[in-house]
Amino acid sequence: MGPRIVRYWKLLGLAGLAGVAATGVVIARDERRRQAVSPDDVRARLHQRYEAVRHEAVIPSPVAGPAATGRRHRFSRARGRTRRGLSRPGA
Repeated sequence: MGPRIVRYWKLLGLAGLAGVAATGVVIARDERRRQAVSPDDVRARLHQRYEAVRHEAVIPSPVAGPAATGRRHRFSRARGRTRRGLSRPGA
């Protein structure tokens, strides 16, 4: 290995260490911010979000579909069978 290659590896290693240190700083800052909020504040915020979403949510009304929508119908349809018997040609 020549001196240039060694220098590049050293720079790459230093850049990696700087990245790890920066990530640690960001994590520590977020953790301090998270601990500054009391559990009661978090609970109150969650209740507010839930109420806001609950009032905005539109509950779809049931749509009238085919009479046979149960599991048996879906399985028989997947196999290609109907109530009268086989519906596949050649079966």
